[in-house]
Formats: sequence, C-alpha cells, structure tokens
Amino acid sequence: MEGSREGIRALGVSLGVLGATTVVQGAVVAVSGSVALLGDALHNAADALTAVPLGIAFLVGRRAANRRYTYGYGRAEDLAGVVVVLVIAVSAVAAAWQAVERLVEPRPVGHLWAVGVAAAVGFAGNEWVARYRIRAGRRIGSAALVADGLHARTDGFASLAVLAAAGGTALGWPGADPAVGLLITVAVGWVLKDAAREVFGRLMDSVDPALVDAVEEVLGGVEGVRGVGPVRVRWVGHRLRVEADIVVDARSSVVAAHGVAVAAEHALLHRIPRLAAATLHPDPEETGGADHHAALAGHRPAVSAPP
Repeated sequence: MEGSREGIRALGVSLGVLGATTVVQGAVVAVSGSVALLGDALHNAADALTAVPLGIAFLVGRRAANRRYTYGYGRAEDLAGVVVVLVIAVSAVAAAWQAVERLVEPRPVGHLWAVGVAAAVGFAGNEWVARYRIRAGRRIGSAALVADGLHARTDGFASLAVLAAAGGTALGWPGADPAVGLLITVAVGWVLKDAAREVFGRLMDSVDPALVDAVEEVLGGVEGVRGVGPVRVRWVGHRLRVEADIVVDARSSVVAAHGVAVAAEHALLHRIPRLAAATLHPDPEETGGADHHAALAGHRPAVSAPP
C-alpha cells in the first residue's frame, strides 16, 4: 500500500511538471514552426500521459487478492509498463514523420530565441521528473515507473538537442532543425530498447541473479536449515514473492520442521527488501532433500509459514 501511494504521488507531481512544460513548448511551436521543438513537445506530452495508465495500475494493484486473482492485482503495473513502451514507440514514429516531412519540404523557423528558451525549460522539467521517477521507482521496485523515468530523461536530452538545432538555424543551416528532429527519434529509440527489456523482463518473471543469491544466503544462515534446494523469485507489481525448498533434520517432527520454516520466512522478510511473502517447503535430509521434492513435484502441498 505504501509503495502504491508513493508511486501515485510521484506520477501526480511529474504529470503537473511535464504538463506545464508541454504547454510552454507547444505555444512556442505555434509561433516558431520548429519541428525539432515539436518532436520534443510530443515526447513530453506522451511522457505526461503515461502517468494515467500507471496511476490506474497502482490503484488497481492495491486491491486485495481473491479466489480468481490469488496473487492479487500487482500485474496491472506490468501491463501499464507495456502501455508506456507503446506510447514511447508511437511518439518516436510521430516525431520521425514530422522531421522527414520537413527535410523534404523545408520551412523557415522563426523566433529562435523563444525556441532556445523553450528547449531549456524542457530539459530542466524532464531531468527533474526523470530523477524523481527513477528514484521512486527503484525505491518501491517498480519497473514501469523506472521505464517512465528513463523516457523523461531521454526527452531532457532531446531538449538540449533542440538548442543545437536553434543554433544551427541561426548560423544559416536550414536543415539543422529537421536533422536534430531525426536525432531525437534515434535517441528515443535507444531508450525504448532499454525500457522494453526492463518491462518485458518483468512479464517473463526475470529477476537479478544477485537477488536469488541473497535469498539462498539468508536461508542458509537460519538455524535448523541443513541445505537449500531450488529457489524461485518473481515480481508481482513492485513486490517480491519467494518459493523455496529447505532441507531439515530427518528426525524433526512436523511441528519442529514448521518452526524452521517460520524462522526462515521471518529471516527473509526482514532481510530481503520489498518481499511480500515466502512459501517454504521443508524436506527431510536423509531423503535427498531437493532431489526428493523434484521427483514428487506437484504431488504434495508445500508448507507455508504465515508471516
């Protein structure tokens, strides 16, 4: 709940900042005719609008699990990440189309000083939003929010490129404005690649291998755990879930084995950031532990220790 609130707060603040930036740039585009600034304004508008599906996803993700969605609604956040990736792609195509059209049919760019000021405003607004979103996204573990922050950062660099376009035009190169528009599109495409890899990695249950190592280290240090079998970690929205096999003394009673599982889960909850729950299955040491469990996979219930 706290992570969702922080995500919604980050989106609301950044939406206001980017919305104001887009309005300023749009007004300058109307009087100057700069296609480079138009591309930057389109990216800013797209970045601002991605706050809507992300905000909806954070709200939906706060709903409690039920018998149909037994893991809850956290995956809505990952689906919103897909929307962010698509919006970045569409804005890049739109900017490229405008730039190519202007290269084929050049038009004069006026009010170059205003274009320069609007570009500086765009850079400042986007860089502030990028840092805010990336910091908040990493703090709560939201890949979608981090991807949105990367998008904003690219828009900031694109705004700096608009400054270069204004300078080139002032020096007498009419093709500087559309050429920079195409460079902006290439830069956005590069960020699109990184954002898509992050978002689709989440959809495929990708995690940092160092996280799996950390889980194994924590479990191995719990008193009563004789060994650690297969460990499975996945993100559900911006929260983690762990499933793992632990090896316990074969002479342990069911109650004692359950106690070890409880201690192991508490250790994980205290030492693994953003962990929502862990399901641990104790295997008796003399039966081969994890190998025994693998042989009987799907034929007996796991012992889950309540938090």
